[in-house]
Amino acid sequence: MKQSGNNKHADGGSIQAAAALIRAGQLVAFPTETVYGLGADARNDHAVAAIFAAKGRPQFNPLIVHVRDLAAAQVLAEFDPLSVQLAEYFWPGPLTLVLPRRAGCGLSLLVSAGLDTVALRAPAHPVAQALLSKAGCPIAAPSANLSGRISPTTAAHVRAELGGRVAIVLDGGACAVGLESTVVQVRDGKCFLLRPGSITREQIALIAGAVETGADAPGAPRSPGQLASHYAPNLPLRLNVTLARPGEAALAFARNIPSGAAKICNLSPGGDLNEAAANLFTMLRELDCSSFTGIAVASIPVHGLGEAINDRLVRAAAR
Repeated sequence: MKQSGNNKHADGGSIQAAAALIRAGQLVAFPTETVYGLGADARNDHAVAAIFAAKGRPQFNPLIVHVRDLAAAQVLAEFDPLSVQLAEYFWPGPLTLVLPRRAGCGLSLLVSAGLDTVALRAPAHPVAQALLSKAGCPIAAPSANLSGRISPTTAAHVRAELGGRVAIVLDGGACAVGLESTVVQVRDGKCFLLRPGSITREQIALIAGAVETGADAPGAPRSPGQLASHYAPNLPLRLNVTLARPGEAALAFARNIPSGAAKICNLSPGGDLNEAAANLFTMLRELDCSSFTGIAVASIPVHGLGEAINDRLVRAAAR
């Protein structure tokens, strides 16, 4: 039975309680540096199935499995030399590696959505690391929101959207990065970017050389965040707007501010893409209300972290 009043400040006692719930097959929401995750024991078929049910997530969409470090990941997957380099350089941190599952790894087949690969990452957030340590198991954890909706960057977002579907919500404050992890896969010695994130294409290229864009087959993604419509608000969203329509709210960036908007939220008045990424989902949620007819989004640069921000906005605008 799910607990009522299930939000808990993430201290030693609440993390220990959350770890016990994970081991018991329950769902736990917890903070990472990217977004809040909806976690379950990645080895438990019933617990992993409960993630899909709580989110309304299609079961062909694979999950990310969180581990403490590279050593824990190598028990679950087969690492090529370049993937080892990437993990050693970027872990713990917001990078997910898609790798061949190791035979007998013990992970639920559901986390891989029928594929022979698994998506792994070692989060940098201290609460996530403490939960992994105390739970003593790999934790499958997509974003803690309804499937396709705006990702949660605070505990309040999780409570508002999932409520009693989660046994406990560990409140670790606002997520520092605010965008889901970068996802890459090494195939035949080449590095493919499957989902852009806060670790940019340019940063990965310093380790991997050329970084190619991976194209997933429709209905059979290798990683999360590949569906055409994703991260979506309830209101229609228009991109690269300079003039808002009547009743539209506006999401601005620096001096790119749609004129005539009913309300304006500026992702970064100073033009800082890191600040814009951290504010993106929170501000989308703020503007996504019945007071407005839609959301007009200003042009945002596509270089560096802007690639990930624009990726999320394009998918949010698809309906």
